[in-house]
Formats: sequence, C-alpha cells, structure tokens
Amino acid sequence: MTPPRPHRDDVFLAATGLAGGLLLWSLGVFNQGARHSVVDAPWAVLLPLSVMTSLEFVRRSRPRTALLVGTVAVVADQLTRGSIATILMFTDLVYAAVVYGSPALARRLPVTTGLVTVAVSIASLAWYQEPWALLIGILTGMVSFVPATTGAVVRNHRQAADAARLRAEQTALLAEMDRREAVVAERARMARELHDMVAGNLSAIAIHSTAALSLDDPDTSREALGVIRENSVEGLAEMRRLISLLRDSGAESEPAPAPTLAGLAALVRQAAAHGTASGLTFTLTAPPPDEDLPAPVELAAYRIVQESLTNTLKHAAAGEVAVAVERTDHALTVAVTSPFDRPAAGPRAPGSGAGLIGMRERVALLGGEFEAGPADGAGHRTWRVRVVLPVAEGDREPAT
Repeated sequence: MTPPRPHRDDVFLAATGLAGGLLLWSLGVFNQGARHSVVDAPWAVLLPLSVMTSLEFVRRSRPRTALLVGTVAVVADQLTRGSIATILMFTDLVYAAVVYGSPALARRLPVTTGLVTVAVSIASLAWYQEPWALLIGILTGMVSFVPATTGAVVRNHRQAADAARLRAEQTALLAEMDRREAVVAERARMARELHDMVAGNLSAIAIHSTAALSLDDPDTSREALGVIRENSVEGLAEMRRLISLLRDSGAESEPAPAPTLAGLAALVRQAAAHGTASGLTFTLTAPPPDEDLPAPVELAAYRIVQESLTNTLKHAAAGEVAVAVERTDHALTVAVTSPFDRPAAGPRAPGSGAGLIGMRERVALLGGEFEAGPADGAGHRTWRVRVVLPVAEGDREPAT
C-alpha cells in the first residue's frame, strides 16, 4: 500500500528539526556530558535524531505508531550525550498523537503522561534523595504531560468549532426548507385566491357568450354582452386588488379589505342575475353582518359560497339554490344546496375540479370539516356542499 503523502507542515517541522539538530551537533552542544552517557561517541546522537526526523512525516497519518517509535527513540537519546532537537520533536509527536489520533488515544494520553510525570518525580526523589531531583519530574512533565494537555485543549476547541459549524449548516438547511415551504404555501394561497376571485366572473362570461352565439336574437345578444362586460370589469377589479396586495407599493397605501360575510347578500344577488336565464332561483339565510367572527373564517366562508355559486351556474339544473350560513358558539356552518340533474344538451362551461380542491384546502387550513357530493332531495337529486369552520376563541388567528 502506498504510504500517505506527508503534509507540507510536517515536512517543514522535520526539516527544521533536522537542521537544528545538525547545527547543535556540529557545534558540540549536547544535553549531558560524556561521563553521564552510556554511549559517549558524538555520532551516536545522530541516530535518535534521524529516527525522530523521519517520524515527523507520519505524525498526522500514523500518530500512534509515531508516538511509540518516538518514545523508544527519546529513551535511546538519553543513553547518548543527547540533543535538545530530538526532545523537542518528541514533544511534537505527543501533541500530534492527541490532536490527530483516535478519540480513545486522545482521552488516555494526557492521563497516562500525567501519571508518568508523577511516577518519575517520586522515583527521582527516592533515588537521589535531594530536592533538585524534582527537576527530573518537571522536565518529564514538560516533555510529555504539557504537550499532551495542549493537544487535548486544541482538539476540544476543534471539535467544538466543527459542532458549531454543523449546527449552523443544519440551521441554514432548516431555514431554507422553511422558506421553500412558505413559498409553496403562499403560492397555493395565491392560486386559491385567484381562482375564487376570477372563476365566477369567467364562468358567467362563458355562459352568456355561449348563449349569445347560440341564439339569433339581437335583444338577447345585447343583454348577454352587457352581462359579459359587467363580469369582465368585476374580474379585472378583483385581479387588480390581488396584484395590489402582492406589490410593494410603500407604507402609505393600504391593501383593500378582504371579503366578509356582509358581502354574501350582494354575491347571491349577482349569482341570481346570472342564473335567471338558466331557471335558477337563489335564497340566502345568514347571520347578521355584525357577528364577531375571525377574519380567516369570514374569508373562507365567503370564498366557499362564491365557488359553490360558480359551480351552480356551470352545472346545476333549473331549480332553487339554497345558501345557508349558521353561527353557533363554536362553529360556523356553511351549506349550499342545488339541483344537479341538468341535461347534458344545454350549454355549460367546462370545469376542472379545481374549485373543490381549493375549498377543501381552505377548510383544512382552519381545521374544519368539508363535505361535497350528491344528496337525495324531495323528489329530485341535489348537490350539497357543507362546511363546518371552528370559531372558538382558541381558534382565532390573524388573517394571512
């Protein structure tokens, strides 16, 4: 297996240590005299120095091996006249073993070197029985315990920095996910608003334009064109209101108020005017306009009635359309009932089902109940949309 390429800092440390050791050796500077060394030949100092220099190249990739071999080399250096460069490079190996070694080695090495320092201090005092013997223990601690402790501090700081960076990345990721969800939710809300505001007008335009094209009667065509113009103007006004809410027009302009239950009567009258040609009649039962309701509930109820009336104009048969809004202590119930067995031969506007989806989404956002489907009436079949919206104190939220 190809050995890992040494880091440039490791190469620099090895070159610096070797150059310093050779300089001291050439000047005859050693740690101890010839009479205190087992091998007094000056060249013997170069052997531990060379081994320690080579270990600097693997201080990151093989920290445990470098420490074990380095320990043998520094002990062998004490048998010679000794070099301070060898000892300094050994302290770097101890530091690297804690910083780059395994978590277990990083935990155990400071404790081990501390125990070795204490043991050497006690043994030196017992052997020499002189106060200066404590210097041996101090030097041992400076060579082993101090670099190991320094490495532990550096490693802890690096781990804390990595953890903080990871938390920052996770926070940024969560923020991005929240932003995307908010964008998706806002796009869905805008789509519902746009559909509910424009669908009714466009449906009336489609019905009356079909009638104008089908019937060769100037009076009928003129009346249909008048209705088409009226609904076109109303649809454009609704779209302008939505666009004005989306634009950043400054702090001085205020957005137009959202529709409330007070506008249901006008909404039903408008539907009655559009449905006269189809034989539809409309009735409305609603609470007084001064009822205290949360704004989101009023908006949802208005839009649901609006979309139900739009579907009635497109698909209902001739008959009575009943709109009932009932307020209780904890809920607002909206029910729109209409006949739906209209023959397929008559003109009708196409529908895609987006209205029911939008109504269901509005009700789900408020935690209410939604029902839509056929129901048996008195002698004929009917289609009923029934919605229950909670209006308890704890359910009131600001309008969005």
